[in-house]
Amino acid sequence: MLSLLEKGGHIGPVVAPARVYAPQEDTLLLAEALERQPLRRGADVLDVGTGGGALALAAARRGACVTAVDRAWRAVLTTRINAALARLSVEVLCGDLLAPVSGRRFDLILCNPPYVPAPDPGLPRHGPAVAWDAGPDGRALVDRVIDGAADLLRPGGVLLLVHSGLCGVVPTLARLNRSGLRAVVADRRYIPFGPVLTSRRQWLEERELIVPGEEKEELVIFHAERTE
Repeated sequence: MLSLLEKGGHIGPVVAPARVYAPQEDTLLLAEALERQPLRRGADVLDVGTGGGALALAAARRGACVTAVDRAWRAVLTTRINAALARLSVEVLCGDLLAPVSGRRFDLILCNPPYVPAPDPGLPRHGPAVAWDAGPDGRALVDRVIDGAADLLRPGGVLLLVHSGLCGVVPTLARLNRSGLRAVVADRRYIPFGPVLTSRRQWLEERELIVPGEEKEELVIFHAERTE
């Protein structure tokens, strides 16, 4: 059983077995943004790449009608178990990013996608790296979510997206605005490199994604609203 309650009280305990993304600092930062976001009871919320379902459950606790999506059946089953343990109603679907909810509309979309730059140009299909590797620039999945989010949001609906500053903050803001969303940076936080970035330090330096001696990663929350 894993919990981030001691770090801020925004995420309740969730079961996160092996190969399911457990709540970490990016989850907590997005949960804090969710806590600040006005959310009427019964609002339709989509959690994309739900992992163990921590964010989906946080939205459900606020009375939202929540749909959670993950491409890994292990994550789908884990989220269903966590929802049952918490006695919360969450619709959990298996599929690729936004595809399972095509044609539907939401008041709020939450997304903590894989975003870690990786030497391999392809995306992993198996193993724990599925939860974080996202191509050489880290944008393979981020950009797909951005390009499809506006069509799933009602007027006034909001996308809350988190990713590493290594992916580029300016490109994300520009792409969100081009997609028809009014986007701003809502929050930022620096955290020490974890094991994955530490192991890739030399490659990241060679790609000029970090400077020599850099030891912290910036996490960025984007708030993007559909105005029409």
